[in-house]
Amino acid sequence: MSDATLHASAQNPDDFVVQIADQVESFLVAVTEVAKGDEPGSTVPFLLLEVSQLLLAGGRLGAHEDIVPDDRYEPDPGPEPDVDGIRENFARLLDPVDVYSEVFDPYEPRKAPVPGRISDDLADIITDLRHGMVHYRAGRTTEALWWWQFSYFSNWGPMASAVLRALQSVLIHVRLNQPLEELDGLDTDQANLGDETLEFEAGRVMAQEIGDPLGMRPTT
Repeated sequence: MSDATLHASAQNPDDFVVQIADQVESFLVAVTEVAKGDEPGSTVPFLLLEVSQLLLAGGRLGAHEDIVPDDRYEPDPGPEPDVDGIRENFARLLDPVDVYSEVFDPYEPRKAPVPGRISDDLADIITDLRHGMVHYRAGRTTEALWWWQFSYFSNWGPMASAVLRALQSVLIHVRLNQPLEELDGLDTDQANLGDETLEFEAGRVMAQEIGDPLGMRPTT
């Protein structure tokens, strides 16, 4: 299907490219607002929701047949917008839990987990999605779909999946009162503390240092 054909039906809400573009735009608008930090207590829950919804669009792109652009070479979309401000804001908002570990490829055995930052990954995801949105808004809808599908497989899809797992883990640890193995502020060298006391104290410190700033409460 040519760009002209797709663009002619761009106002049809049932059209595939319009639906994907709407999901992408919704994510970009939402996470940009979250990054402003107006509601820091809702950062993790909001991001969990938005990344989950974005991965629905990614799943649809992944299940779709290969999208082939009309032109051999990608048209120049112009300079990439700066995302350093968004990256820095998320690093500040997520400071207690920004760094996480991830198995890069679960089908490669005996691979050690690699470190990542949620703030870095979100900034990269936003860059990929904005790149495709420039093509979409210029009427190059096939190019936009191709880019979103290609970068879903090669970059933003794996990143979004990793970020989702990290955000889920944060909520699991806090809501189920399950302490992290290492937590700043907890002195495990105190000889008079038994294992049960240490576990209780770890959960308490986590709730105060991670849960409270991020607006999450453990279950009772």
